[in-house]
Amino acid sequence: MRQKILVRGPILTQSGYGEQSRFAIRALRSREDLFEIFIMPVNWGETGWISLDNEERAWIDSRIAQTHIHAQQGGTFDISLQITIPNEWEKIAPINVGYTAGIETTKVSPEWLQRASLMDKIIVVSNHSKDVFANTVYQATNQQTGETMELRNQTPISVVNFPVRDIKKQKLGLKFDYDFNYLAISQWGPRKNFDNLINWFVEENFDQEVGLVLKTSLKNNCIIDRKWTEQRLKSILSRHGDVKCKVYLLHGDMTEEEMMGLYTHSKIKCLISTTHGEGFGLPFFEAASSGLPVIAPDWSGHMDFMSVTDKRSGKQNPLFSTVDYTLQNVQQEAVWDGVIQADSQWAFPEESSFKRRLREIRKDYDTAKKTANKLKRHVRKNFTEERMYGEFCSIFEQGAYDGLIDLDSLV
Repeated sequence: MRQKILVRGPILTQSGYGEQSRFAIRALRSREDLFEIFIMPVNWGETGWISLDNEERAWIDSRIAQTHIHAQQGGTFDISLQITIPNEWEKIAPINVGYTAGIETTKVSPEWLQRASLMDKIIVVSNHSKDVFANTVYQATNQQTGETMELRNQTPISVVNFPVRDIKKQKLGLKFDYDFNYLAISQWGPRKNFDNLINWFVEENFDQEVGLVLKTSLKNNCIIDRKWTEQRLKSILSRHGDVKCKVYLLHGDMTEEEMMGLYTHSKIKCLISTTHGEGFGLPFFEAASSGLPVIAPDWSGHMDFMSVTDKRSGKQNPLFSTVDYTLQNVQQEAVWDGVIQADSQWAFPEESSFKRRLREIRKDYDTAKKTANKLKRHVRKNFTEERMYGEFCSIFEQGAYDGLIDLDSLV
């Protein structure tokens, strides 16, 4: 008999957690002989919703409708899969699995550890997230007995990375002034360190015939957001006066095929980032699987796929242009009560190192491209859909806790 699994997450949103939710249902759909999938969509902040008209969207809509009918008729679920930050995890089924991108800093909040105790299993997208969960410990005092005790995670954690998806590229009608352009992709927020990225790029390339393409937004892809984003970008660029390099803004909805066309555009030469930290780093992953060179700090979630292990020494060798950094406490404006701790740390990329990497790739692109192609082969070989879907589904069979199904017994 198939297990009824309720997937609750922002599955229809244009967000990192939206991508994570869609990966989860694709993995579970690969074993529909074992799972009867129900879907409860939720919002994610102020991000927009996807507007695709394809087989997957039709299937999602049908499962959402069936979930509503099932609940109205008093139906129950065997397992809940809750895809969000841990603050929102709760017991809603006999077996509950929390699936989170985790954290980009060095510490999770006490609330995350408390919520983790409600889960029977936790899934994260990178070893960085797993390690932070494992290494965070708080000293607490029992108010009734006065006894000092430790607050730490006791729930089993598994890591499942994202897979490479073969998406056909769509040719874009973009026109650039120069043949060499860098690319940056992210929401414009404190964690991405976007202001420094733009300023450092212009300062390094003020007299160079190169461009920077920014695929970004402040909150979502609406027209008002575009105006706000344009104003913020113009304010930064106005400080630099008349320069030779160019900066382009891409704002609005883009399909997966259009994004692949961007990664593989003949005049897009490198993905760059001054991120403070990543739970996984999907743009890095998509760039890596496309053979596009990457400049970024070598810290946090993307190290799962951006480096290879030396067979002799066991050392991790990055296959991208690494930016030096220091670990420092997060900025006050980045503190998020119950999520990003004021006393936690993340990476602060060094300005001189980032500028040096920009210069090196511009002057010796052939070497960077050879390294990127090596990374592309590594990612495409080791992060297949078959492998990642299998790892995801296997979590529901492994006896880290009682109650989950034995997949072999149902085959």
